[in-house]
Amino acid sequence: MTFNFTRRFVLFATCLLFADVAAVTAEAPAGPPKGCDPCRASDLVELVKLDPTIKLDIRYATPDNFVGKAVYPEARAFLQRPAAEALLSAHRWLKEQGYGLVIYDAYRPWSVTKLFWDVTPPEQRIFVADPSTGSVHNRGCAVDVGLFDLRTGRIVEMPGAYDEMTERSFVTYAGATAEQRARRDLLRKAMEQDGYFFVLPEEWWHFDFKDFRDYAIENIPFSAIRPATTDH
Repeated sequence: MTFNFTRRFVLFATCLLFADVAAVTAEAPAGPPKGCDPCRASDLVELVKLDPTIKLDIRYATPDNFVGKAVYPEARAFLQRPAAEALLSAHRWLKEQGYGLVIYDAYRPWSVTKLFWDVTPPEQRIFVADPSTGSVHNRGCAVDVGLFDLRTGRIVEMPGAYDEMTERSFVTYAGATAEQRARRDLLRKAMEQDGYFFVLPEEWWHFDFKDFRDYAIENIPFSAIRPATTDH
């Protein structure tokens, strides 16, 4: 009787252990999901090489982000070429309004998306992408942007801070000042008016390129990126 009870207990404990391992594995995929099949050829281009008047403020290359440490080895920003060209069109239009685009993030390796998911509390994961499906950033088709004043060169304030995980980040947030809301709405107009980008409702700064599903989820470091065609 004792033997049977002990054996059953061991089997039960073993099943629980495997169940826990399976749950952890399901939450933490070993590598990027497949995504599209077939996919368009990747052609990641560096934004400042296309237009040096774009300002960079790559927070993930510094400790000034919600993780509290640098997760990029260098402050660089890449997008798939069609998305980059659409972004430049928005930047040029904004110049006529006295503003320019500041880039907070663009292409993001999948491993960084997984890190963000792992360190974010479950109740705040509305603000981060699930690594099991991948992020539009991983495809080189999402960009995090704000505005800077052309006259002063200073980044202007929005209703909420970049990467702020509160309702102030929502595009429908009615608080803050009228001027801050007007800037947020101007940014959205610039990015969406040609039909190439659309905003993420929970993040005023995040815009997805319309054809993002055509591109693979990538996990290559910035230093390994080589454009498929010559910049022009």
